[in-house]
Amino acid sequence: MRIAISTGGGDAPGLNAVIRAVVLSSMQRGWTVYGIQRGFGGLLGDADVVPVTQDTVRGITHLGGTILGTTNRGNPFSWPVKQADGTIQEVDRSDEVVSAFHRLALDAMIVVGGDGSLRIAERFGEKGVPIVGVPKTIDNDVRGTVITFGFDTAVNTATDAIDKLHSTAESHQRVFVVEVMGRHAGWIALNSGLAGTADAILIPEIPFDIGKVCDKVFERDLTGRHFSIVVAAEGARPAGGEELYQSGGAPRGGPPRDSGGSRNRSLGKSRSGPARRRARWSSDTCSGVAARRRSIDSWRSGLGRPRYGPWSGSNSDTWSRPIPRPS
Repeated sequence: MRIAISTGGGDAPGLNAVIRAVVLSSMQRGWTVYGIQRGFGGLLGDADVVPVTQDTVRGITHLGGTILGTTNRGNPFSWPVKQADGTIQEVDRSDEVVSAFHRLALDAMIVVGGDGSLRIAERFGEKGVPIVGVPKTIDNDVRGTVITFGFDTAVNTATDAIDKLHSTAESHQRVFVVEVMGRHAGWIALNSGLAGTADAILIPEIPFDIGKVCDKVFERDLTGRHFSIVVAAEGARPAGGEELYQSGGAPRGGPPRDSGGSRNRSLGKSRSGPARRRARWSSDTCSGVAARRRSIDSWRSGLGRPRYGPWSGSNSDTWSRPIPRPS
């Protein structure tokens, strides 16, 4: 049996663990394994198809990335080809992939990827190529799977960030908006927000009312909790508005590491990368925010209560002017 394995889409620390597991399992059965470099590019001359042996995968479990390389712009059904005039045209080269598969006398192909790569793999299955799909995505949104490798690490990375921000938010009495990955699915935001005890969680599946978010912040402020943590998935959007998604993000690289690191490495399900950026909301986004803030400050001043900490006065003289105590 001759099988090939490819890794497509975004890179993930757990990819090397998957490659190693495939190679060692195949060797126990007397099979030969080939690695397709750069997604499907190795079958189209954009990279190579190389033998992968026990020596190749020795010591790679803890390494981030993928030894085969990857790409998120490698769809053979819509392959970018540079024309003579310098323009780029998308061409269907899927038949070339099938021809290369048969020319190499391969019996099956293992495709490790997320929803995009697995959709491509499904189409090759319809063309007669025996396919095994391995679901890899931090978003945990591949249909038919309970959990994808990559999800655990993303949640733990985001939770760790939220935990660290709590002390800063409380010390400076600020509202922090933590944006995590999740363009179309809010699993990372939901799980990390719950684990990190966020005060509001915004996910793509449920458009949010910014007024209600502000009300929650003010409610906490009135009860003496002068800070809040809002976790927003990158695809979250206000009711009747556009999503908050911004291009770019935090690095995906690094070794498989989280609170369950050994379990994640053995299962090959690790990937970091939740972006931590403040959402670009202007100060007038919340309806009535300024008025409510003035009302709160007026209420405090009437009770002789300070805005910052257990002292009265402005930030510059908080140490010199103690709170008037009731007689």
